[in-house]
Amino acid sequence: MSYKILLVKILANYINGTLAEPANGRYLDNIDPSTGLCYSKIPAGSQADVDRAVESAERAFPAWSQTQAAERSRILLRLADLIHEHRHALAEAECIDNGKPLSLAAQMDIPRAEDNIRFFATSILHWHSEAHIMENRAINYTNRKPIGVVACISPWNLPLYLFTWKIAPALAVGNCVVAKPSEITPMTAFLFSKLCIEAGIPAGVMNIVHGAGAEAGEALVNHPRVKAVSFTGGTATGARIAAAVAPKFKKLSLELGGKNPTIIFDDCDYEKMLKTALRSAFANQGQICLCGSRILVQESLYDRFLADFTAKVAAMKVGDPLLEETRTGALVSETHMNKILSYIDLAKQEGGRIVCGGKRVVVEGRCKGGFFIEPTVIVGLGPECRTNQEEIFGPVVTIQPFRDEAHALQLANATTYGLAASLWTGDVTRAHRFSAQLESGIVWVNTWLLRDLRTPFGGVKHSGVGREGGWEALRFFTEPQNVCVELQ
Repeated sequence: MSYKILLVKILANYINGTLAEPANGRYLDNIDPSTGLCYSKIPAGSQADVDRAVESAERAFPAWSQTQAAERSRILLRLADLIHEHRHALAEAECIDNGKPLSLAAQMDIPRAEDNIRFFATSILHWHSEAHIMENRAINYTNRKPIGVVACISPWNLPLYLFTWKIAPALAVGNCVVAKPSEITPMTAFLFSKLCIEAGIPAGVMNIVHGAGAEAGEALVNHPRVKAVSFTGGTATGARIAAAVAPKFKKLSLELGGKNPTIIFDDCDYEKMLKTALRSAFANQGQICLCGSRILVQESLYDRFLADFTAKVAAMKVGDPLLEETRTGALVSETHMNKILSYIDLAKQEGGRIVCGGKRVVVEGRCKGGFFIEPTVIVGLGPECRTNQEEIFGPVVTIQPFRDEAHALQLANATTYGLAASLWTGDVTRAHRFSAQLESGIVWVNTWLLRDLRTPFGGVKHSGVGREGGWEALRFFTEPQNVCVELQ
C-alpha cells in the first residue's frame, strides 16, 4: 500500500472501521505552512459525525473490552510495525502539515509514535493488580476495568507523536476511542486511519473525527456517552474543557502550556549545556510545550553564555523543511506567526532588547509564501513582564541573570505555569536540593527531553491536571473496582 502524501487531496473521517465523508459535506482547507498554499481538504466534522463515531465505539466496546490482553497487544504491535514500515511517508506528511524540518519528523516524531504503540502494547502483558490480606478475615483485590468510550484530543505541534501517546494506552486496556486531531495538522492522523484498517483493528474500536475545535471538539467533549477526556493543548482551551466536563463528572486529563526555565549554574558542563540549551530553546521552532523559553544564567557566566549562545543562534539557517539539511522550518500557520511577531513587538515595548533575530524570513523558491521567523533572543526583561509570563510557543527566548540559588529559584517559579524545567550544575547535592523546590512536574538535570515512557508526565499550576505516560496512563483509562472476599 502506498501513502505518497503529495497525491492525497481529500481526507476522510474514520468511523466504524471505514473512511467516511463528513455528514454535512463540508471541508476545511489544509495549509502547507512552508508555502502558504492549500494542499488538501479535511472534513469539517460536526455533531452528526461525533454521534456516529460514539455509537460505533459503544457497539464495539463489549467485545473489545473482553478481548484477551495478548490479542489486543498483537493488534497494536502490528499497528506499530506498519508505522515503522511507512515511516518515511509519515515523516513527509508531518513535515508538510506542520512546517517542521523533515529531519526532525523522521528522527523524533515518527519513531516516538511507534514507540508509544509498542510500549503500551507490551505493558498490558505485565500489568499487575493489587491485593490486600486482612489476616484471616478477608482478601481484597482491585480490578481495573476499561471505562468505555473515551475522547482523545491532540495538538498540532507533535501531531502523530501525541496522538498515539493518548490512543495507545486507551486501546491497550480495552477502551474504544473517538479521537480528534488538530484541524491544522490532520494528515498523519488520516494516514494513521489507513494503518488502523490494515492492522485489523475491529470496526468501531478506533474512530477519528476531523474538524474544528469549536464544532467537532466541543461536540466530542460534551457528548453524554463519552466517559473520559484526555486533552493536550493550550491552557485557555483546557480551562473551557474543564468547565464543560466538571458537572458531568467525567474523568479528565489536561496537559497544557508551559513557560519553562532553563537554569544554568557556573559549575555546569559548559559545552554540553550550550549545545543542549540551543536545542531545547528552538527545537520544532520552539513549538514544543517542553521547550526552555526562559534561560536563567548565573551572573558569573552570563556574559560568556550570552555571547556564545547568540552566535550559535545567529548561525541557525531557516529554510525549506523538506530539505534534509534544514534544521529550522516554518511556523505552523500564518495566524501563529503573527502572534509570535506581536510578542516580539511587545517585548520591545516592555523594554527588552532584541540581540538576535526578531524578524520574518522570506525563504526563496517554493517557500517564498511560507511562515518563517528568525530564531530570536531577548534580554533586559524582568520576570513580571508579559513576555516572561505568557506562553509564546515559538522561536523566542529570553535570557535573565541570577545571583544565587535563592534568586534562581525565585525567577524559575515566577510564572503561573509549571510543566518542565532544565537544571545545569555539576553539584549533585544542589541538583537534588534545587529540583525539589521547583514548581514543575518534570525536571531534567544536565539534559533535556530525555523520556522514559514508564514515568508519569504532566505539569502543575496552569500547566495541567492529571498525569499521562507509563502506568499513570493505564490507570487513567481504567476505573478501579475493589472486591472484598470474606474468608469462611
